[in-house]
Amino acid sequence: MDPRTRPYRSVLYIPASKARALDKARGLAADGIIFDLEDAVTPAEKVNARDTLADELSKGGYGERVRLVRINGFDTEWGRDDARAVADMECDAVLLPKVETTAQLDELAAITGDLPIWAMMETPLGMLNAASIATHPKLQGMVMGTNDLAKELQTRFRPDREPMLTSLSLCLLAARAHGLVIIDGVYNAFKDDEGLLVECVHGRDMGFDGKSLIHPAQLEVTNKAFAPSDEEIDLSRRQIAAFEETEAAGQGVAVVDGRIVENLHVATAREILAKAEAIAAMHGS
Repeated sequence: MDPRTRPYRSVLYIPASKARALDKARGLAADGIIFDLEDAVTPAEKVNARDTLADELSKGGYGERVRLVRINGFDTEWGRDDARAVADMECDAVLLPKVETTAQLDELAAITGDLPIWAMMETPLGMLNAASIATHPKLQGMVMGTNDLAKELQTRFRPDREPMLTSLSLCLLAARAHGLVIIDGVYNAFKDDEGLLVECVHGRDMGFDGKSLIHPAQLEVTNKAFAPSDEEIDLSRRQIAAFEETEAAGQGVAVVDGRIVENLHVATAREILAKAEAIAAMHGS
């Protein structure tokens, strides 16, 4: 599936130690799953969680969902063994927490080989080095770790996320400059649909591909917010049709709803339609 049109609207964290949760994830309407060996697993469960996760992934059943495995950092006693275990798992990529330098990605790649890498961006140094981190040849995507980042920055929560804008923007620019997927951070109040929607719309308007989630209850709101709307799909179809008609007639400029339609608008319109088709193919809606 084309990475520019593949859906990444919702990327749900699932504890790797919970076989029941891992099984339930097969039926959830998430575009991606982060199988978590890090924060969601207690120290006493971390070693066994690797075997539990490997067993569930070997059974398959996750369809087109992106399967990311977040390991523990290499500054912990579990990180390198996690990486060795993930290298043999049936997953799409390994997710490294608290990435701050390309050297960290080199060290991980030396263990995981050809497996693509995603980076958790969640520290001040990571923000400052986002542009260089994004150049790593094995890197496929970034996930914002806004909880850890807020702690490090000593910011306060605000619905407009103004204290986070510089950090979000630096990573977004880096990802877009190098063709990476980029996923927004979590919204902690999982029963607050209204607040979640505000943050989803903010992230979508900024340009994020989707949002990471902590609870399945957040899927419906997030999927709708990051999917092409009916209005966007209709406009895309009309832009493409008008542009093609104008070209066929040998005329100069296509116009839809009083606005000029150029090549770049048509390219965006085709991506919107392709993404809508990919969502329908993945989830049947």
